[in-house]
Amino acid sequence: MIAGVIYEPLRDLLFTGERGAGAFRNGVRMHVSNQQTVEGAFLATGFPFRAQQYVSVYCDIFEDVISQAKGVRRAGSAAIDLAYTAAGIFDGFFEIHLSPWDVAAGSLMILEAGGVISDFSGGNRWFERGNIVGAPPGIHPELIALIGRHVREEQLTK
Repeated sequence: MIAGVIYEPLRDLLFTGERGAGAFRNGVRMHVSNQQTVEGAFLATGFPFRAQQYVSVYCDIFEDVISQAKGVRRAGSAAIDLAYTAAGIFDGFFEIHLSPWDVAAGSLMILEAGGVISDFSGGNRWFERGNIVGAPPGIHPELIALIGRHVREEQLTK
């Protein structure tokens, strides 16, 4: 990916990102949050409604995360969740079984805003596998570890 655009019409927010040139919300440069731990973090997620076979493991992950985080929200769009994470509104995002069009633009924005994107094992096959974690550098490894308590990336096939 070299560029991405996400538009949120309800708030008239235009999120853009270009590889090597940064990520922006309505023309203002974005940065991921400075949050360093899941404890106290405001996270975003989505529910694996198209992958019912993973609901149980997802609920286990969700229970572990919500017991430590300040809050977990769902905006209704993975793209918006990722854009908000890039903007520092959310402190991180994770979801199972997404499609490339759900994550392409937002993942680029998180990277350009100083964050980290990976699959559930911390690897780089998130685009292919659809399991994604996006967060600031301080939170990302902790989210990967929390998820890893419940499932390995290789167990979540499309």
